[in-house]
Amino acid sequence: MTSPFLTIDQVCKLVPGMTRSNLAALRFRGEGPRYLKPTPKTVLYKEEDVIEWVEASARYGTAMEAV
Repeated sequence: MTSPFLTIDQVCKLVPGMTRSNLAALRFRGEGPRYLKPTPKTVLYKEEDVIEWVEASARYGTAMEAV
């Protein structure tokens, strides 16, 4: 049986171009996918949260959005 949770390395494999340091920076800034921290040194993600975060970044063009 597989775990319903993803490790940092598994998230990096799931998201093309994602690195451990980039994911850590996103966590620090509160800009990355939602994560769980069951112990001080353990970070876990739910796959659906990672996919939802990636899908939320969808864009239709490269022009800046109106302010």
